[in-house]
Amino acid sequence: MMDKLSRKDQVLISVMLFSMFFGAGNLIFPTFLGYSAGTHTLLSLAGFVATAVGLPVMVVIAIAIHGTAENLNEKVHPYFALIFPIVIYLCIGPGLAIPRAATIAYEMGMKPFIQTGTAAQPMALGLYTLVFFGLVLWLSLSPSKLIDRLGKVLAPITLTIISVLFIRNLFTPQAPFGAPKKIYQDNSFFQGFLDGYLTMDALGAMAFGVLITNTVRARGMKTERQVSRSMITVGIGAGILLTVVYSILAYLGASSAGYGKAANGAGVLTLLTSNLFGDSGVIILGVLFTLACLSVSIGLVIACSQYFYKLLPSISYRMWTGIFTLASMLIANLGLDQILSISVPILSMIYPILVVLVTIGLMEKIFKNHQPVYYMAVLFTGIYSAAEFLNTSLLKGSLDSMISAVPLSAQGIGWLLPAFAGAAAGYAISSFRKNKVPAEQ
Repeated sequence: MMDKLSRKDQVLISVMLFSMFFGAGNLIFPTFLGYSAGTHTLLSLAGFVATAVGLPVMVVIAIAIHGTAENLNEKVHPYFALIFPIVIYLCIGPGLAIPRAATIAYEMGMKPFIQTGTAAQPMALGLYTLVFFGLVLWLSLSPSKLIDRLGKVLAPITLTIISVLFIRNLFTPQAPFGAPKKIYQDNSFFQGFLDGYLTMDALGAMAFGVLITNTVRARGMKTERQVSRSMITVGIGAGILLTVVYSILAYLGASSAGYGKAANGAGVLTLLTSNLFGDSGVIILGVLFTLACLSVSIGLVIACSQYFYKLLPSISYRMWTGIFTLASMLIANLGLDQILSISVPILSMIYPILVVLVTIGLMEKIFKNHQPVYYMAVLFTGIYSAAEFLNTSLLKGSLDSMISAVPLSAQGIGWLLPAFAGAAAGYAISSFRKNKVPAEQ
């Protein structure tokens, strides 16, 4: 029996994991960062990579250390281990990420060829999503073939298109990098850090934990040590690939400053491909977005279906794939804007909890005998995040003064201080209990 994955499997599974992370947002964010940061792109990119790559890889490593995501979540509480993953899977699955991916793929892949404002657009969106989710369902029914379909086909095509854009751009005369916009001028690294943080790929990493575990087990890794080591290896491999691609996209964005003005990353890529390839650039960009969104959607449908099949085995895996695919298609056509308005604040609430949980989980050797650290840090973070969620979604800013008093709240990471306070309180409780037991004996 093999003690570790073969080099070929390491590469293929790493590429597969990369393709499940790399959706439309991962194309747009680093490109717009480069376009906006200009001459400060390198420093901003360093901050972006720290969170957009570092956090997802940290999640994969934390799951590997604890054996499963369930084991990590149970460090907080058994009820937390049941509820928290369900919220994550529903939000990043049919509640947000999957329907958003299909809609963005339509916006970039088909909408440019339909006359603006025509009555045909709703029908076109319906037909497009029908085909899109038909492919997602078909390719999700056989998760054992995921490496072949993503690692050997879809991801290489995506990487080839990005490489072609990069090489063509290198040999095309271009204007020098522009001056950074104000938000990147004074604090380049930290703004990039926040941009990467907002990708929220760590949630995807938590969802993909079960899928990656099953994949490496299917490749002959049976013991916990073998599975753990393999997951760490492929997680780092995917992280390296993400870093390389993000660097290329940031460079492409920065070198597009002379092509015109754009309001977002999709606009920058449209300017870039149009200048490099003329009218055919629209087709190239449509294919790129469609493949990226298709890969992410397949990975999420499989991850959601595997998790809920494990949770409720009375419903078959194939039935779960049908449920999630159909729900995602309906949401993509019937109110994505409303779903975004609800799901994004919820994601913003649960993301800090995940980051805190994973960070402590990585320090398991230190906190192994101090379980209160886990639930107190998560509790304090959750209280702050819930208050912020209520303030933005229901209370319409009534708590602004209270929240703004928390350090770093203006930067979007006000949960840091409550997390530290909770961890310290948990450690104090644990130490008090340990000292009290011998005294009573």
